[in-house]
Amino acid sequence: MCGIVGFLDLSQQSGSASLQANVAKMADTLCHRGPDDEGIWSDARHGIALGHRRLAILELSIHGRQPMLSADGTWILVFNGEIYNWQELRQELTESAHAPHWRGRSDTETLLAALVAWGIEATLKKCIGMFAFALWDSAQATLFLARDRLGEKPLYYGWQQNVFLFGSELKALRVHPAWLGGMDPQALALYLRHNYIPAPWTIHPKIFKLLPGSWLSITPERQGMDDLLPTPHRYWSLPDQILLAGQNRLPADATLLTDLLERQIRASIRGQMVADVPVGCFLSGGIDSSLITALMQSESSRPIHTFTIGFEQSLYNEANEARAVAHHLGTHHSELIVTDQELLGVIPQLAEIYDEPFADSSQIPTYLLCQMARQQVTVALSGDGGDELFGGYTRYGRTEALWRLVGWLPTGLRRQLGKFLAGIPEVMWDRLLWPLTPCLPAQLRRHPGVIPHKIGHFLAAWNQDDFYRRQISQWSHPEQLILAHSGANCSYPFTESTLYLDGESYLHRMMALDSQTYLPDDILVKVDRAAMAVSLETRVPLLDHRVVELAWRIPASFKWHHGRGKWILRQVLQRHLPVELVERPKMGFGVPMSSWLRNPLRPWAEDLLSETRLRDQGILDPTPIRREWEAHIHGPRDRQFQLWPILMFQAWLEQNHK
Repeated sequence: MCGIVGFLDLSQQSGSASLQANVAKMADTLCHRGPDDEGIWSDARHGIALGHRRLAILELSIHGRQPMLSADGTWILVFNGEIYNWQELRQELTESAHAPHWRGRSDTETLLAALVAWGIEATLKKCIGMFAFALWDSAQATLFLARDRLGEKPLYYGWQQNVFLFGSELKALRVHPAWLGGMDPQALALYLRHNYIPAPWTIHPKIFKLLPGSWLSITPERQGMDDLLPTPHRYWSLPDQILLAGQNRLPADATLLTDLLERQIRASIRGQMVADVPVGCFLSGGIDSSLITALMQSESSRPIHTFTIGFEQSLYNEANEARAVAHHLGTHHSELIVTDQELLGVIPQLAEIYDEPFADSSQIPTYLLCQMARQQVTVALSGDGGDELFGGYTRYGRTEALWRLVGWLPTGLRRQLGKFLAGIPEVMWDRLLWPLTPCLPAQLRRHPGVIPHKIGHFLAAWNQDDFYRRQISQWSHPEQLILAHSGANCSYPFTESTLYLDGESYLHRMMALDSQTYLPDDILVKVDRAAMAVSLETRVPLLDHRVVELAWRIPASFKWHHGRGKWILRQVLQRHLPVELVERPKMGFGVPMSSWLRNPLRPWAEDLLSETRLRDQGILDPTPIRREWEAHIHGPRDRQFQLWPILMFQAWLEQNHK
């Protein structure tokens, strides 16, 4: 895992020294992603410059150094990630007489030889791995960018003043002299709704994330078309795989499915354990991480390293469960119990680590977990992806049950009823429902009006997908908070056509939407930035595309079964752990944000949310934000989910001054 940067300057005003100075400055911003080595390359004839920061995992010698030139010097590559099947690709190249004289044993050298021999589309389809790379073909004066199928590795790009910039993180683009920056109000609205900005959008106008499973090229005839972005090509598409899986569903045979799944996950883990540096595994004690740990340990001849972070507050602490799993499997286990002060100490670093507004509060313990693991290993495997692939989120069952109750109503009638219920203020509902409070659960007695108000908002949904989006939105109408919002909305999976899901269960619809938004743009961003901030490589065995394709062929009834998710994963895990270590409630990886905002974080939050500051900035409307802040501070209502994204945006704005 590394950091890549570069640009194509069409101004024809930059000499070799200027190109190298600018790309070196960009690469220096990513030294945390690659502390072991650095390299730059440029060609003033075409205005192209490439930079690289290396975290050495395979081939620790100079033969793994980048930017890497092909044997004839025509092709130049900068690469971030891992190609797990590089040995098989190398053998295929050798047997077909397409292999160069091998200088070392790095996957980068193998990838470069494959690209030269087979071209970009064919090579990408053969690769198994996580990656983002830039390739320059000097003979054709063409630049290629590519990203892995599930979006494990980041890649940003866009035009700024006749310069095409790209890199692993936005901070690298910001230091180029051509950078203009700015803020996209539509992207900000998406962020306030979801806590993250879905691809291809970023917080900056004209700067984009390359979509997972895509590549693009800038050819000579397109050069000079500043503002006209190249169209990405999809070499792998989740919607296509879902369509294909629906036509090739596996038989409802529990033994067969369990065997197939274990075999494929085991193969993925086996490939991802290969490294020339120490490798370990994150272990929370949950289904996904316990399964990865169990299969990883069974593939190892000695105890593997496992890492768990625990909390002083028992409500959030899974350390005991993780310890029990580690003991049963015989791993070399490390555990860190962190205090609230240690967790709070991470918050000032978040805007710098995450580079654009990002508000998944589990980013805080994730950083501390990565920091602990890095003291012993350079690579850590994680169990991410299990919830999206195998129906693990409890919200899936809740949303499906709610839709069964209301989905049968005609759309027009349901939406009108929803608008009526949501149109009555919560305080008025509180008064109307006050006589019924003795019959309500304790947590609703102070403010019973929140329930009909929420129900009304959900009922007003246009369809199943919108119904689910409303369930997972932090702010129901985020555009109303943004003073410069034009009313236009960005297109992304929740608003695009989902015809490929016709005929699929509601469970599969929700899983598909999450797999294209929440998984790559929240979960994988959270882990990549936290790990890279401490120079740790993370690998995700469940996101091997062969596991993903198999998972979608498994019937939904083998994922959500008798009111619980991940049934088929549990069957695999029960082959390796006793049932009492498998069957336990899902906890998640949360922090006590609600109480933090009322106590230790209150002065910090009050400063960022002050009415004067908000009005002076002229970006967000202070009135609804102050209303939510006052409700959280002075009443029993929990507004952490509305306030944390605002606070993280304000912290980012303060960090970047743009």
